[in-house]
Amino acid sequence: MHTHVTTRGNLNVTEKHVVLTLALLLLVSTRLSAAQGQMPDFEQLVEDQSSAVVNIQTRRAFSTRPAIPDRLPPKLLRRFHNFRGQRPTPKGLGSGVIISTDGYIMTNAHVVDGATEIMVYLNNKQEFTAKLVGADQHTDIAILKVAGRDLPSAKFGNSDDLRVGQWVLAIGAPFGLEQTATQGIVSAVSRSLPTDSYVPFIQSDVALNPGNSGGPLFNLKGEVIGINSQIFSGTGGYMGLSFAIPINLASSIAEKLKMGVAIQRGWLGISIQDMNQTLAKSFGLDSPAGTLISAVVPNSPADQAKLKAGDVIVEFDGKRIGQASDLGPIVASTSVNSDANIKILRAGKAKTIKVTVGLLKSDELAFSAPHSDPFGLILSDMNREDHAAMGNKNGVRVDHVEPGKPAAAAGLQPQDIIVAFNHRSIDNLATFAEMTRNSKPGSTVPILVQRRHQVQFLALEVPTQHSG
Repeated sequence: MHTHVTTRGNLNVTEKHVVLTLALLLLVSTRLSAAQGQMPDFEQLVEDQSSAVVNIQTRRAFSTRPAIPDRLPPKLLRRFHNFRGQRPTPKGLGSGVIISTDGYIMTNAHVVDGATEIMVYLNNKQEFTAKLVGADQHTDIAILKVAGRDLPSAKFGNSDDLRVGQWVLAIGAPFGLEQTATQGIVSAVSRSLPTDSYVPFIQSDVALNPGNSGGPLFNLKGEVIGINSQIFSGTGGYMGLSFAIPINLASSIAEKLKMGVAIQRGWLGISIQDMNQTLAKSFGLDSPAGTLISAVVPNSPADQAKLKAGDVIVEFDGKRIGQASDLGPIVASTSVNSDANIKILRAGKAKTIKVTVGLLKSDELAFSAPHSDPFGLILSDMNREDHAAMGNKNGVRVDHVEPGKPAAAAGLQPQDIIVAFNHRSIDNLATFAEMTRNSKPGSTVPILVQRRHQVQFLALEVPTQHSG
């Protein structure tokens, strides 16, 4: 005869254990199912969108420049190609995305910088020689054109709608490995980087490596919401932080480049810094807010509007300014010569000041290729920064070299300084125009070029027909 010990629910111990075990298994199963339901399935997205992603390969005549631009902090921010710090090879790799069925392609400006030949490879094995339509170094956006029809193109999303924690997917060609997909989440939005004051970057933990440059970042709807541009790295390889240019900004730049419209950026003429608790207290504020003006450029738009050092900007033209990094992209995107209301705190009191936004005159790095001369050059006079960096007072700066033209064949590159033409010193653009106008068509002349702190002669062929 067996004795059963029962519970208040009239179940024996064994039966109770069975019920509890089943309940626990059901709970775990339910939670696992819920968790799995929240994990996105990227399979269809990749299948639908990969045809609009291209692999870009470039050739350069030669280069003595460091692979990592001098303006980037060492061992930190890296653009994705030639990342190990070695001298660049003649061939470069990158990615891009087709943005229209008639063959316009968006990529990074640094992918095609100085290229003498640009090849584009589609997912269906089609190959095209691409023409550089235009590039903007400040936002790192370039537009290419290939002679294709009915090409697969990507759809744009709204990068302003991005929120931290959203899933994103990148497709590109890291290390030249075509059609590679990696996924992650948005880690931050409107991220300011030390090297780029005009781009409110999308930060994510999507794995990116050299060759991903210029490739698209998709949301779960299959819409492009960013163009991959940089990584944060101590080694040159992926370390968990990657940065993309918001598509809203990239597309606005792209339209101007396609139309050959000059890219102008707004300018106030102030130096700014972040507020912290100690600074806020010293300015009579309860908590840090906005951005602090530390200096005002004489005769600048800010100076003319009576803005002062010590003013705290908390709002610009209706847009809240939470920190210093918020202000740059907003001002840069404001139309030149337009009026904007700036809300400031001065001596702890709120005040609204109207300012007429000026033109950022040092913005010569934006160009549109159709306006180049017969040499394939777009030049500008040197500014103060150039004189300080190069240590000389003579010459003209190369802003763009058009592939396939005499300047590219000679080996000229953007940011070179042309110091002399045919053994004659060059003072400015007018001097250069006069010398080229008087040179013999079809002849080859020596030009003296300063590249960073190295000086070398190059042989430039004068076109058989040119107007200088």
